[in-house]
Amino acid sequence: MRDLLQANGIALSVSIPNVPIREKWGKGVEFMLSCIAYSVGFGNIWKFPYTALENGGGAFLIPYLIVLFLIGRPIYYLEMVMGQFCSRGCVKIYDMAPIMRGVGVGQSLAMFVVMTYYTPVLAITLYYLISSFNAELPWSRCDPSWSRCIDSVSREFSNVNASQNMNVSAELFFTKTVMHRAPLAQGLGIPDMDLTLCLLASWLIVAIILIKGIRSTGKCAYFLAIFPYVIILILFVHSCTLEGASKGILFFLTPDWKQLFEPRVWMEAVTQCFFSLSICFGGIIAYSSFNNFSNNVYRDAMIISWLDTFTSIIVGCIVFGVLGNLAHVTNKDNIQDVVRQGPGLTFMAYPDAIAKFEYFPQLFSVLFFLMLFIVGIGSNLGVVTSIITAIRDRCPTLENWKVASVVSIVGFSLSTIYMAPGGLDLLDVFDNYGAKYVTLTFALFELITFGWIYGVDRICRDIQFMLNIDTNKFWRICWGILTPSVVFVILIGCLVDHKPVDVPEEYNIVGWCVYALAVIQLPLWAIYAICSQKKSGFVNKFKSAFKPTKSWGPENYHTREAYNLYLEKLKDSSDADDCSNVLKFVYRRVFK
Repeated sequence: MRDLLQANGIALSVSIPNVPIREKWGKGVEFMLSCIAYSVGFGNIWKFPYTALENGGGAFLIPYLIVLFLIGRPIYYLEMVMGQFCSRGCVKIYDMAPIMRGVGVGQSLAMFVVMTYYTPVLAITLYYLISSFNAELPWSRCDPSWSRCIDSVSREFSNVNASQNMNVSAELFFTKTVMHRAPLAQGLGIPDMDLTLCLLASWLIVAIILIKGIRSTGKCAYFLAIFPYVIILILFVHSCTLEGASKGILFFLTPDWKQLFEPRVWMEAVTQCFFSLSICFGGIIAYSSFNNFSNNVYRDAMIISWLDTFTSIIVGCIVFGVLGNLAHVTNKDNIQDVVRQGPGLTFMAYPDAIAKFEYFPQLFSVLFFLMLFIVGIGSNLGVVTSIITAIRDRCPTLENWKVASVVSIVGFSLSTIYMAPGGLDLLDVFDNYGAKYVTLTFALFELITFGWIYGVDRICRDIQFMLNIDTNKFWRICWGILTPSVVFVILIGCLVDHKPVDVPEEYNIVGWCVYALAVIQLPLWAIYAICSQKKSGFVNKFKSAFKPTKSWGPENYHTREAYNLYLEKLKDSSDADDCSNVLKFVYRRVFK
């Protein structure tokens, strides 16, 4: 079909006099590396270890790998395809079905919540990076005021004997010196000045890169995507050689079959899958929208999704190897009792491992936290880019540097709250309600929109036209039936099995308000879409709101004309969108 269109003189590339205004990646490899820097980042190195620890190690790993295969990879490929096909961000892409535009708006709100707490984690990383230049790592030895403490560097007991519960100096340094941790019952407290300055520096770096546009992001991706793996492999080798490391790694790799029937574990596996691959937030759609129309996103999606899985497992082995070593030296039988769980785990386990390096611990500390800072920059770039893209798609006359500057200023102002002593507890609240629940909810509606309202058959035709690839039944079944069904079951199970975050009740109420604010976008934008239709009568307006807008399709005018001719050549039957025959509708939407 593509050859026929070209033979008739219809161009398919964007190298036509009518060049689209939208900026493009400099090279295809820059897109792939940027997606690696975005997807294989904080979700793997910061969030995955403490999520796995909180959910039973191996009991979490099995569901995580299953949902990566059945949910993660299909959604990742789908979002790449749709973003590249229409060159629209996560809100504008719902020109395919205007009545569902609230999905994109809700995902943008979730991404905004994530943006406010990803950069604070980046700031803490920068604090550790700067501290690593001291003559001796400040977390390697116990402060005299700390009781029940073991030096991370020497493993010598201090103040108490070995029979008592012990804490390593790396953990106490984080909780007492860095975060000045205090329970939320005592209030959030005042943001720490040193951490706030690190937060400011982090936001300035992100803003400077984004102000110059997507091409600047692509150039930075060469370093942001490749360098971290050098340090990850060094730490992996070292952690495996620690005494007692095998106990922690076995805990990570050995499943507790009873916990596989816990809905909470499956929910955490799905949400971690979303965080690891950064799907259903809008970032992948935004990045893909800057692609050239014929870029091979199938290849990119497979490479990145498998690399993400590999990275999560390697990082898990590193952290649990260290935890096994800590359990050995502190005489604790349960890995989960070694250190305090939660978002701060990475800043307890990794520093302790580095302090045990026999030679040049400062060098390895600088390299590690530089690596973590770099992957954090990559993750933050994707998060903020999706928000900027959604705004500029809606208001294309706004200059990129203005939008990037305003988003960065607002982001910095809101992020300072996490630099307070109770900030990490508040982070748990927003992570649970504003990211996990919102993402899971809108993932379901995104899949319904793409796979049922727009249709799997249409998606496969678009892929055939754009990439000249025949889509096999695995992808069709996942997009149309399996993936949305699994997400639906897990969402219902999680809502039924919901347990509030262990903080004062008013903070959970705030969390539910954030969730409600995101979900209410669905009916609000649906009403707006129906009222905006030019048809007469409510029924006609309602039906029209489910259909693509006239501008839907490839960004370039000539390519869109070629696409329309391609659809005419296919001679679709007139009942392609007839929902009266449910069985026929299901068959056409999924298997045709």
